[in-house]
Amino acid sequence: MSESHQQPALARCPGCEEPPASGDLFCGACGYDLSAVPPRSGDRPTMPITVPPAAQAAPAAPPAPAAPAHVAAPDAPAPPVSAVEWPAASETDSSDVPVPVHRATDLPGTDSGGTPLPATPAAHHDDQPTTPPVRHDDRAVAAEPATAVPPGASGDFALAAPDPRTAEPTPTPASGTKVCVACRSGRVDPDGYCENCGHAQPRERDHMEQELGSVAAVSDRGLRHHRNEDSFAVSSTALPDGSPAVVAIVCDGVSSASRPDEASAAAASAANEALLESLPRGTHPQQAMHEAIVAASEAVNALAQGPAGAAEHEAHRHQNAPACTLVGAIMAGGLLVVGWVGDSRVYWVPDDRTGPPARLTEDDSWAAQMVAAGLMNEAEAYADERAHAITGWLGADSYELEPHTASFKPDRPGLVVVCTDGLWNYAESAEEMAAAVPPEAHRRPLHGAQVLVGHALDGGGHDNVTVALLPFAVEPQGAGSACTTV
Repeated sequence: MSESHQQPALARCPGCEEPPASGDLFCGACGYDLSAVPPRSGDRPTMPITVPPAAQAAPAAPPAPAAPAHVAAPDAPAPPVSAVEWPAASETDSSDVPVPVHRATDLPGTDSGGTPLPATPAAHHDDQPTTPPVRHDDRAVAAEPATAVPPGASGDFALAAPDPRTAEPTPTPASGTKVCVACRSGRVDPDGYCENCGHAQPRERDHMEQELGSVAAVSDRGLRHHRNEDSFAVSSTALPDGSPAVVAIVCDGVSSASRPDEASAAAASAANEALLESLPRGTHPQQAMHEAIVAASEAVNALAQGPAGAAEHEAHRHQNAPACTLVGAIMAGGLLVVGWVGDSRVYWVPDDRTGPPARLTEDDSWAAQMVAAGLMNEAEAYADERAHAITGWLGADSYELEPHTASFKPDRPGLVVVCTDGLWNYAESAEEMAAAVPPEAHRRPLHGAQVLVGHALDGGGHDNVTVALLPFAVEPQGAGSACTTV
């Protein structure tokens, strides 16, 4: 016959705080199962959690120090430390008592290949291992529980690659070394690829900007071309009388020719150098522009005589020689001189927008020839698919070099816009170009050039885009202006 355990009398129901009747197994108010209430254990003081478990050999306890003033002394004397035992959670059903604690080390594990994972020492289920408190400034501080680890083991799984937490920092590249824009650590090889991550680097010519005093230029690859085949040069010098001379050269590589990017760069550099040499000697700006175009042509011709940049061009380098167009402007001695070969253009936009803007160049193109011959009007000619076929360019295979120059003497301040067809395709007429130029461009030429390049990109960016802006400041001198063209 099993023993019947007498349930202790409860003063109040744990569920609703109502006093139950004597001998009730369920609360009459809320139905709480009074038999599930665990019996009250004997009254004993709270013990510090840093006491070692009874299973471990406990050293002889030193005399207990006096408790600090702010800690209340227990009501009853504490039992010996060796008598403390921590009960383990028992297996229970769905009642309200705590469920047993299970740890990951209780179950074996395998990795994705089926190999058993390294075993880690299991913690005692009955006891919670602790470390003795650390004394600091006479205050007891409980240390973190320590997990036993085999000697020489880190406790982590082996990694296929070096652990980034312990990897050595990447050394800073030497001064002058080009660093990858993607990983910021790899060196870029001569082919333009990162030796660390393999990322292709943007070319320096994909977007270029330069501001020099009152002249500024911007060039961009555009949205459709794989490289920027345009180039420019801006500079300033002084005439023999000490007055300033400002120069802007813009070149557009012919995409159907070989190495057009090299052609435009060579032409812009050669023309700029020729002007910086001739203008300080007192050469008339219009004559200096003519000589600069000839020098640029010779520089492009020299590319065809040298080794081709790629093997597939070698057999056809004379028939498909490097080529480009050129347009330039000089502001010197109150004159505005322009020169060109090809279909790049120069526009005049007056500061006073009530005045009429003007285009100062005529294209060397199929459309311009049709209009000049009276065979088509301008709208019909430029709507034809052959409109942009150029009839003049710099290169060894050009029919005959015919540099065009023109000299103007503006009687009012304005802005000179020197650009490739990558821009004027989206603002062809003088009125459209004037509308695209921001009002403050004569005070902020670099910002104005950036806005115009953005105008072309917003329109589609089908070609490389290059524009140079030269503010022309003069005092009003009455109506009319002198103009001489060649």
